[in-house]
Amino acid sequence: MKLFLSLLLLLLLSACQTTTNTEVVEEVNASIIEPTENEILPDEELQESDEGLAILVEESVTIEDLPPFVGYDNLWLKLAEGFEFEVPENARIAKQRAYYLSHPNYLKQVSKRAQPFLYLIIEQIEAKKLPLELALLPVVESTFDPFAYSQSSASGLWQFMPVTGQRFGLKQDWWYDGRRDIYASTDAALRYMEILQKYLGDDWLHAFAAYNSGEGRVRNAQRKNIKNNKPTDYWNLSLPKETQDYVPKLLALVDILRNHEKYGVELPFIANKQVLSYVDTGSQLDLAYAATLAELTVAEIQLLNPAFNHWATSPEGPHKLLVPTRIAAQFTHKLSASDKNQRIRWARYKVRTGDSLSVIAKKNGTTTNVLKQINDIDGSLIKIGQPLLIPIASKSQQGELYSQAQRFERSQAEDAKSKRQIQHTIVEGDTLWDISRRYKVTAKDIAKWNRMTTKQTLRLGQQLTIWRTVNTQRKKQVVRSVIYKVRRGDSLGEIASQFNVSATDLIRWNQLHKQKYIQPGQKLKVYIDVRKSRT
Repeated sequence: MKLFLSLLLLLLLSACQTTTNTEVVEEVNASIIEPTENEILPDEELQESDEGLAILVEESVTIEDLPPFVGYDNLWLKLAEGFEFEVPENARIAKQRAYYLSHPNYLKQVSKRAQPFLYLIIEQIEAKKLPLELALLPVVESTFDPFAYSQSSASGLWQFMPVTGQRFGLKQDWWYDGRRDIYASTDAALRYMEILQKYLGDDWLHAFAAYNSGEGRVRNAQRKNIKNNKPTDYWNLSLPKETQDYVPKLLALVDILRNHEKYGVELPFIANKQVLSYVDTGSQLDLAYAATLAELTVAEIQLLNPAFNHWATSPEGPHKLLVPTRIAAQFTHKLSASDKNQRIRWARYKVRTGDSLSVIAKKNGTTTNVLKQINDIDGSLIKIGQPLLIPIASKSQQGELYSQAQRFERSQAEDAKSKRQIQHTIVEGDTLWDISRRYKVTAKDIAKWNRMTTKQTLRLGQQLTIWRTVNTQRKKQVVRSVIYKVRRGDSLGEIASQFNVSATDLIRWNQLHKQKYIQPGQKLKVYIDVRKSRT
């Protein structure tokens, strides 16, 4: 027992620990959503990505399709009638319940996102014989957005911090982030909750609070109350405001689902049926090839497998891919019958001394323009140690691959004939270099289009004409927004560096053109590409 407690004390970071001067709000496809008092997703229309997930798995799923032994045809109803926790009637819960009820589309929004994954999560909870209330944690943590990302670097449905994810076996590398792996992150979160519950006196409310603010903070609050002869239940602990709201949010959802008829809430329908299945690919697999075998688009494969950061699964595994159950057997058969040379057409290469894009392209039977497109490179500058994705093939395929690359270049040249005009307004901090990188053109081109020199001083409010190719192929981004609360000593440059964005973008996103300084407590919107955000 002493060893067990000692190990527990090493877990100093929670899966979603935040500081009191940080406020975070997640949103879909970077549509601007201001944080509410309760930081709950407002009553808005679903974005295309959420609809896409639901469409992938809802085909031909009807009540008649469900096996006769299933007790509930609707997973939300199964949860509602299987909850164990008592929900006290107090002001903190009443406040959260009133908020949910005043946003009637909230549960529908969450349900669209949860539809592919909820069965897999409940299956793991039941296998571990844990309370079904745990299935609501992703609602409170991420509104079931598998790409959710916070200012404090928490990621995924369960909002694991990088270090906590590593402690629970969630691998994070250039190819893959286990915090966004639906099955692996669920297993890690449930194991973490089991540890917290045992460590904090077999009390689930304490465990939920610790998941939000850290077990050390909850433990200290318990000890303080014991010292002052006060009750040590959750409701009497002195915890951060976010944690004081966190558990009531979950319990309010329990109450609404359990008493949905009383509150006049119509439960959305999620079939009590496994709609996604894992397929063991056995080795690294190009997601574009996987999409072809599954007769899906690459975007759909990536939506179902949000853990993969790039165009292929990780070479070192895991080698599992989620596909719709209705096509899993067919997909497995096609994959087993395929040529192994077709499985992966990309290799990761680290730039060495003396390398250039042209040298690397020549060695690998491709072209510099292909390497630029694949790796999202502006210009020709590469750095020693920089990772590059390179198309690869067997010797028999090299000639064909090189021909494909040349055809790709020709098609790009044809696309360049069709361009559209953009007007860019100069804001504080703008330089031609920043602007050229943003629009993926050269500073010389911008100067030529605007009849100026590259050394000419830019004026605030000046309009620049930019010509962009209509069909420019860019790497798919998964963008999420966070709200950052400015701290004492912060500067735009430091904040921009922290999030890997430019100060110019911060100024533009927050309309800071007329402000000379940022102030402590000021809230700034920051847009982040989740797949580039691993820390």
